[in-house]
Amino acid sequence: MTDSKRGGKRERLASAAAEVFHQQGVERTTLNDIAQAADVPLGNVYYYFKTKDQLVEAALGAHRSRLAELTDQLDALPDPAVRLKTLIAGWVDQREVAARYGCPFGTLATELDKREDGLDQTAAGVLRALLDWAEEQFRQLGRADARDLAVDLVAAYQGMSVLANALRDPEVMTAQGRRLEGWIDTLA
Repeated sequence: MTDSKRGGKRERLASAAAEVFHQQGVERTTLNDIAQAADVPLGNVYYYFKTKDQLVEAALGAHRSRLAELTDQLDALPDPAVRLKTLIAGWVDQREVAARYGCPFGTLATELDKREDGLDQTAAGVLRALLDWAEEQFRQLGRADARDLAVDLVAAYQGMSVLANALRDPEVMTAQGRRLEGWIDTLA
């Protein structure tokens, strides 16, 4: 087997871990659950990851990679207000998933915060990357309070995800997304 095939399988396992952890939580997820989701034999999981914590780290890496891909795509858009509103629209597009399972990353970060193994700080790094990106967008809008606005935006997203999930109502995301897009318009 070539290195590229191994890397592809490793990435599939990391992506599957992120998805299954989102749906079931880290503690309830077994390595077999991840193997099934990735469509690989259980032995392959052990080949790439010796422990579940290594899979958690890989899932965090998958989230970090997805965020980098997303922000790279958004950065190709013409201006910061459009980039921010497109980010919000993407969140709203995931409203059914959020209503069922919560935010794909926020729920994992919250679960990891209850542990004392340092993975919570790794998760915090992914959130910091999102905050840093959003801060730069607000800075490009000429806002001196760019960091505060970035925190407001991410906190609003996490809040609407929690509410949509707790109420099992995806329309919470729709309404709050419209509100956030209007808010961006007032700042631009």
